[in-house]
Amino acid sequence: MADWAPIAKEYDPLKAGSIDGTDEEPHDRAIWRAMLARYVPNKGVTGDPHLTLFVARLNLQTTEEKLKEVFSRYGDIRKVRLVRDLVTGFSKGYAFIEYKEERALLKAHRDANRLVIDQHEIFVDFELERTLKGWIPRRLGGGFGGKKESGQLRFGGRDRPFRKPINLPNMKNDFYGEGSSEKRNWSREGTRDWRTRDRDHERSRDKRWPERERSWAWGDGERERDSKEERSRGRERKDRDRKDRDRDRSRDRDTKKQRDDDKHR
Repeated sequence: MADWAPIAKEYDPLKAGSIDGTDEEPHDRAIWRAMLARYVPNKGVTGDPHLTLFVARLNLQTTEEKLKEVFSRYGDIRKVRLVRDLVTGFSKGYAFIEYKEERALLKAHRDANRLVIDQHEIFVDFELERTLKGWIPRRLGGGFGGKKESGQLRFGGRDRPFRKPINLPNMKNDFYGEGSSEKRNWSREGTRDWRTRDRDHERSRDKRWPERERSWAWGDGERERDSKEERSRGRERKDRDRKDRDRDRSRDRDTKKQRDDDKHR
């Protein structure tokens, strides 16, 4: 756990399929497929990968000119590449933007994420295909992100980072004060003197009960904190699911509109 980080420094399909990066067994077939994949980055892609941004969740109607207009406010752009379908020529909804300076890249990475372009909230991250060791794309079962409905969420990226594992603290073994080496005083007849017995009882009670009360209070606090965290996570999941559904509906409407326009041409 010492090397735990919310963002993956090296791509591991097994860890990416775990909410906290601690899974030891794959839970879906796509993870198996990613673990067995031998992916080689596209050698035909040019440009400096360390100066390139990945922009996703674009409106299918967004053009290269629009992207250049928006992202040029952060610095000088060397190249904009909007990925299109080889057959239809339609946009696939994501692009790569290469800057001339690292300062402009970092500024765009910081400020452009979740920016709204053509009624779509976009996602911006660094290019990972050529910069993250072990990278496996989504089509081979890897990547980051995914949808909850598919049961194939991936963690460790900017959009859905790892959640910190919950480590339960060790409880004290001497919960009721057993094991304490108190000197026992006995009377000459071999029976315990009543005054010593009562005094030891009071001393033992004073020692035990504060510890017990603290332990109970600690447990209640932990349970309350866990409950709050769970409610907060539930709200975050609902918000993400709602945004995903809205984005999918909007994308479906845009696709249907594009098809209708093509029919009437």
